[in-house]
Amino acid sequence: MLDVAKSLPEDPEELRRFTALLLAEVKSQAMLIEKLRHQLAGHRSHRFGTSSETIEQLQLALEASEVAVAKMTAKLRLPDEEEKDKPKRRPIPDHIPRQEIELITGDEDCAHCGGTLRRLGEDVTEELEYVPGRFIVNRIVRPRMACSGCEAFTQAALPSRPIERGRPGPGLLAHVLVSKYADHLPLYRQSQIFEREGLDLDRSTLADWVGKSTALLEPLADAIGRHVLAGQAIFADDTPVKMLAPGTGKTATARLWAYGRDERPWNGDAPPASWYCFSPDRKGQHPKDHLASYQGWMHADGYAGFEDIYRSSDIHEVACMAHVRRKFVDVHRAQGSAIADGAIRRIAQLYAVEKEARGSPPDQRVEIRQAKAAPIFDELEGWLHDQLPTVSGKSPLAMAIRYGLTRMKRLRPYLDHGFLELDNNTAERAMRSVAIGRKNYLFVGSQTGGRAAAIAYTLIETAKLNGVDPQRWLADTLACIPDYKITRVDDLLPWHWSNKAA
Repeated sequence: MLDVAKSLPEDPEELRRFTALLLAEVKSQAMLIEKLRHQLAGHRSHRFGTSSETIEQLQLALEASEVAVAKMTAKLRLPDEEEKDKPKRRPIPDHIPRQEIELITGDEDCAHCGGTLRRLGEDVTEELEYVPGRFIVNRIVRPRMACSGCEAFTQAALPSRPIERGRPGPGLLAHVLVSKYADHLPLYRQSQIFEREGLDLDRSTLADWVGKSTALLEPLADAIGRHVLAGQAIFADDTPVKMLAPGTGKTATARLWAYGRDERPWNGDAPPASWYCFSPDRKGQHPKDHLASYQGWMHADGYAGFEDIYRSSDIHEVACMAHVRRKFVDVHRAQGSAIADGAIRRIAQLYAVEKEARGSPPDQRVEIRQAKAAPIFDELEGWLHDQLPTVSGKSPLAMAIRYGLTRMKRLRPYLDHGFLELDNNTAERAMRSVAIGRKNYLFVGSQTGGRAAAIAYTLIETAKLNGVDPQRWLADTLACIPDYKITRVDDLLPWHWSNKAA
């Protein structure tokens, strides 16, 4: 069985400090939730005098904090606290179709005396499940059997479930996760959608499910991270996300980092993957910690925080031509500059060579690049040097030229290594889903909530990269992961599921 406690410190004193910090964060988030609920209730009572945008932002703030608390509670294996105003669990409506699953022990005779078993009654557990397009209720029936000879009782055990004593099935949990992190539907909107189906599923309930599901799936996200860092070359990027700052009534700017591995352009065998990490700020120490075990090449933009990594580790930089091109495109759009247009046309020739080389093995890509791309690259570099003295030194065009010359020096290794790329677009594509999502959910509730989002993005985006339906894969994974050995967690990765499904 997967055991999240294995990731906790082993030293008793360190463990006590770690637990105290997490408990303090849980308490802080609980106080924030209480405050936000009070504010939301006040706005609702005066809804005609308050903008709907304010109410929506409070809904999103509550959602973010509740996800964080649920993940911390699951991580620490704390008992769920019964809040006074927490919505009570209501019966699943009768109009939702039922399907009965009977669990029997398989024995006809008593294990104690060999007598015949007779049925005395049964226990029924209702599990709300979601299959694509509709809800169903699994009625898990467990007959209670008694021996006619010795009166001993026997009954099939209730199978492990993603959330202990919880009502959601794995398919429903997968649907909520994918709706939030792939389809960008905040939980309060999902709650409204479920209400139209006649289901009373409060936002706070859904937040609890998200937090506990991501805590359960964390070892799988860690396995994807190890897979990414095993590559010869990776792609790195980051993007800002807002994080609630408890006690201040404001938000801080946190970061989500994406590290990608994609060897398909050079016909590599490794499956593509995206690994996301969360940090409360953009200090260079964070990517340094993320990449502590990595050795190889890294495609990235010109973020200054990476410089110490290149100097102090075995990570070699590969710059991004897309960033260089973007500078000239901006100048051309604003000024119609002939020099900017010339740079764009020369860069287009380099991408034409890449199109020809795509899908070839590394050695053939090097041959193509040396024969066709290297002369274009050298000519572009020399041409930019010649153009720089002809323009004003403080103009946007001059800044674009200087930026291009600086980055091209660090991009040149791609000509000699067929497993490298001309740009960092793999990582930038990994950030698109985050950029769209943050427009809808606005912020995360805490560092724990940010890590929950990073786990969800890691799993969903990696599944999509491998052509795997993230909802079907997560449903199957959530169904089996509670009883899965952590030493075999790699077997649950989406590319293995894809092979099994095929």
